[in-house]
Amino acid sequence: MYPFIHIGHFSIGTFGLCLWLASVCACWTLYCNFRRHGVDADAVGVAAYTTVGGVLGAKLWHVLEDPTTLMHQPLQVLFDRAGFAWFGGLLVGIAVLVLLGRQARIGGLGMLDLAAPAVSVGYGVGRIGCLVSGDGDYGIPTSLPWGMSFPHGLVPTSQRVHPTPIYELLVALLIAAYLWRRGAQSADGKTPPLGQITGEYLVLSGVARFLVEFIRINPPIYWGMTNAQVASLGSIAAGILLILWARRHSTTASATEVLRVEAASRH
Repeated sequence: MYPFIHIGHFSIGTFGLCLWLASVCACWTLYCNFRRHGVDADAVGVAAYTTVGGVLGAKLWHVLEDPTTLMHQPLQVLFDRAGFAWFGGLLVGIAVLVLLGRQARIGGLGMLDLAAPAVSVGYGVGRIGCLVSGDGDYGIPTSLPWGMSFPHGLVPTSQRVHPTPIYELLVALLIAAYLWRRGAQSADGKTPPLGQITGEYLVLSGVARFLVEFIRINPPIYWGMTNAQVASLGSIAAGILLILWARRHSTTASATEVLRVEAASRH
């Protein structure tokens, strides 16, 4: 593992490099989605603001999970290069996208539907940073032939463990591909109702995170579940409610129709 790349007296964190790569991949996916739906919005700006907000939210959620350590070692905890919580990043990222959607006059749900595949791509690619830096996001010991050790990681281990970041990358890309196809028009010009793609993302990503936690090293805290599993249940519940709401309001207009009307009103 290579937590840092050393160039002379400078050290560059590989997690940060992979986070930049994740942002680029998410930006490209969002740009392509804007183009196919005829939406005139700044994909680069949306991706940049969402990435920054997501990272800050993930870090804040992580440090608040252990307030005692935060009180005694605030600087060390806040500026530690390891330690980011997926659910915190998701919540802040959603809030940023809603605000940007309103500013772009395509609506909060419209922006969320368009960004869902991009968010999944970005999350998956970002997991590569967890893998190459060995930041403790790996799994429990395993005898499977693809098990990996992280002797030089930020959170080192000499045992062969589940490379859970790879699992999450593969699943995230599958979810992104599914959401991309869901956003395409059918032969009759229909697309899922506004908000449904976002709901499906919340459900699928929540299920994926809930399941992978069974083979990760995070300790159970609430009712035999980890923090991430409890948060995943919240994501699944919110996604189901959003899907039901979207279907009840599907008679008004499809997501694509709403986006085109709102985009046309800008001209």
